[in-house]
Amino acid sequence: MFPRRSCLALPTIARFVRFNGSSSHSVATRQLESEAPAPLTEEEFSSMVIHGRSLYPPSYHPRTHSVPVAQLQFRAYHPQFLELYMHFVGHAAAALGIPISRPVYLPTQRSLWTVPRGPFVHKKSQENFERKVHKRAIKAWDADPEVVDRWVRYIARHTMPGVGLRVTQWKRAPPGIGQQMVDAAVGSTRLGSSADNVKALAKKIVQQEL
Repeated sequence: MFPRRSCLALPTIARFVRFNGSSSHSVATRQLESEAPAPLTEEEFSSMVIHGRSLYPPSYHPRTHSVPVAQLQFRAYHPQFLELYMHFVGHAAAALGIPISRPVYLPTQRSLWTVPRGPFVHKKSQENFERKVHKRAIKAWDADPEVVDRWVRYIARHTMPGVGLRVTQWKRAPPGIGQQMVDAAVGSTRLGSSADNVKALAKKIVQQEL
């Protein structure tokens, strides 16, 4: 994140010098603008050693074809653990180059209980209990199924205690899979046999009935 901030601050310094300096300074500012480094790619940014990278928000890759490949839902009683785990999941997806959405806040599930504190004369003395289940969701697009499987296995292996995870994956089948399934289903039944076998079976059934 530090190199990106320096790239953003360089044009600002150049504009300040251009509007507050002489013509000689303007030449220097043009040289600074021409020598500005190109933005870093994700491979270069991930390979750089930056201490405290996890303190910054994860980088989100743009979608290419908007083809959904997975949807992750998180549940927890404590929102602090939920936000920390989703921060970890976002960094893992950014390192693997998976385009994901920002965390979506789902409705909080609220449950209430009223329990008597004691029987008999203490029946009117009751105590109320409340439980809230916080939910979040993340959706992933345009990624190879093997990369998505590796991502899911990694975040499931390093899951945080107290946070539930449910993963829904969509895998694309090759063209012609429908006809292959129909042929396999027909071949496993009597309709897949030859016409002579079907006629012989029909005659056998008629003879048994008569």
